[in-house]
Amino acid sequence: MRRRHILAATAGLALPAIAARAAAPWPSQPLRLIVPFPPGAANDTLGRAIAEQLTQRLGQTVIVENRAGAGGAVGSEAVARAAPDGYTLLLGHIGTLAVNPAMYPNLPYNVQRDFAPVAMIALVPNVLVAYPKLPFTDIQGLVTHARANPGQLRYCSAGNGSAGHIVMLAFLNALGLEMEHVPYRGLGPALTDLMAGRVDVTLGGAPTVGPLVQQGVLRALAVSSDKRVGSLPNIPTVAETVSPGFNVVPWYGIAAPAGTPAPIVLRLNAEINASLNSASVKERLEQEGAVPAPMSPEQFAGLIGTELKRWDKLIRDAGVTAN
Repeated sequence: MRRRHILAATAGLALPAIAARAAAPWPSQPLRLIVPFPPGAANDTLGRAIAEQLTQRLGQTVIVENRAGAGGAVGSEAVARAAPDGYTLLLGHIGTLAVNPAMYPNLPYNVQRDFAPVAMIALVPNVLVAYPKLPFTDIQGLVTHARANPGQLRYCSAGNGSAGHIVMLAFLNALGLEMEHVPYRGLGPALTDLMAGRVDVTLGGAPTVGPLVQQGVLRALAVSSDKRVGSLPNIPTVAETVSPGFNVVPWYGIAAPAGTPAPIVLRLNAEINASLNSASVKERLEQEGAVPAPMSPEQFAGLIGTELKRWDKLIRDAGVTAN
């Protein structure tokens, strides 16, 4: 009997401490921002820029954690299963939040059930780049060569379901071209092999491939958006050259585990949008080829819903799978 009283008293003493932690103002400890791909790609660049801003604005360190695997599914699942307390966030993008459900039949998370959309960050037009010693120098030459040699050109990507993979899929579909897909574990190693001529072309975010184009180690052929990229003003769009109306632009945003309290979601949204609207961040992103695209959580959720339908149809019609 005495032991039961002691346990009850101990539990009673613990309750105020637990309640105090629960009532502590958010954030009261460092946050994790999981980037579900290796370092070196556009999502890593943007994730670190946002983490810097949130660290300053929230007064707590935001630690970027690269957790790659399965086209972003490994890192995304980690966030989906995390406590919905505002301390674990996902740098999501068009692949992890819109393409993977159609690409992976046994995806370990459900985008609309397991995540709370927080904020859109940016649109990142992709740049189609090629090994510079190939026998063509512009987008028309690539299309002509690919049609004359179906299946012979090899395009690399950061992996199945990555932004570069799906934009290239849309490009090939629009033009009726055939190329072999060579997936890598991240865009970094893919670009290494592209620069060495082991593969032929790829689509990558302007923040990542732009410097390589400027150094002359890769040749830029076209941009995937319907507008040219400010950092590469002389590179034409696919739409103005070989496929009128083509406009496929990867997007990036922040998500939290479903059930994250609305006040935390709204605070994060406000701080991220304020960051994107600041002159310094806007200039930095635009110089790197990323276009800031602030949205409310509801607007971001609507975009995700629309994109899920769009990519489900394209991927299933093309018969593309994760393997």
